[in-house]
Amino acid sequence: MKALVLSGGAGTRLRPITHTSAKQLVPVANKPVLFYGLESIAAAGITEVGVIVGDTAEEIREAVGDGAQFGLDVTYIPQDRPLGLAHAVLIAREYLGDDDFVMYLGDNFIVGGITDLVDEFRAHRPDAQILLTRVPDPRAFGVAELDAAGQVVGLEEKPSEPKSDLALVGVYLFTPAIHDAVRAIEPSWRGELEITHAIQRLIDVRAEVRSTIIKGYWKDTGNVTDMLEVNRTVLEAMDERIDGTVDEASEVVGRVVVEKGARIVNSRVVGPAIIGHGTEVINSYVGPFTSVAENCRIVDSELEFSIVLRDSSIDGVGRIESSLIGRHVELTPAAGVPSAHRLVLGDHSKVQIHS
Repeated sequence: MKALVLSGGAGTRLRPITHTSAKQLVPVANKPVLFYGLESIAAAGITEVGVIVGDTAEEIREAVGDGAQFGLDVTYIPQDRPLGLAHAVLIAREYLGDDDFVMYLGDNFIVGGITDLVDEFRAHRPDAQILLTRVPDPRAFGVAELDAAGQVVGLEEKPSEPKSDLALVGVYLFTPAIHDAVRAIEPSWRGELEITHAIQRLIDVRAEVRSTIIKGYWKDTGNVTDMLEVNRTVLEAMDERIDGTVDEASEVVGRVVVEKGARIVNSRVVGPAIIGHGTEVINSYVGPFTSVAENCRIVDSELEFSIVLRDSSIDGVGRIESSLIGRHVELTPAAGVPSAHRLVLGDHSKVQIHS
């Protein structure tokens, strides 16, 4: 069994961060979202992985390499532009061969991994198996309709009037039967080859399509709100670890990770939180659900429920919360701005803020 991991796409909902960085590499608890998916695939006993890459291919290759760090053998499959999930299957045909495979969207996050799902698929081997979860507004997702017996009878992509509240989660399992289906469909009104249409094709020809409704935690980390929520969830599951230095004037409370080379000076850090290696927190407060990546400086500031990417500096800006701050950002005081701020800053930004 192989895996097909989708790591293309423009990441428009995470701009400006994704103007200069792949959305799949934005970190959650200081680890790229994509890495959690690759680790889940490896834990399920799958070792051969094809990674679909687009405009950010070079960055993805640099981060993932040959996959050895995850115990995987990674092959990169270029996609000129994102033309739908079914298009990804179409261009991966030669790599996938006649093997069963799991398709995993690289910006999705599932607590608990996919091992049970893969085991269930291997035991029954339907032509397709999909994950579903109940969502308050299914119009932004692929939506499944089930009959009274719980069988999948129809799928729609982002319907204006959904027939259920069951959204497709970004993990799919297929036998080679899916290849005929993706070749048989036409582009949707969006100009894309929709995987929902391909699975509907399987249903129409009476192939076996099974579904699993998950009750655990799942997020598509395509926007800032969901990214911060996933960060919160991961941090809550971490154990305390102090590998850096914390001086006597500082207080560390709860599940806090201070990585090697980090320094906490005359500051208070309340977990769950993580401070990356080489980062300095000086005369500051870092509150719950905050991830600060490597080689940052937090000075005379307050930070809570936020993500700060590597090599950024926050100096004397008062309180920041519910924010996603990119790489190489410099935040310094300026006059005439309120003391509480909500920020989404792209890499190499320079912003002056009055505290």
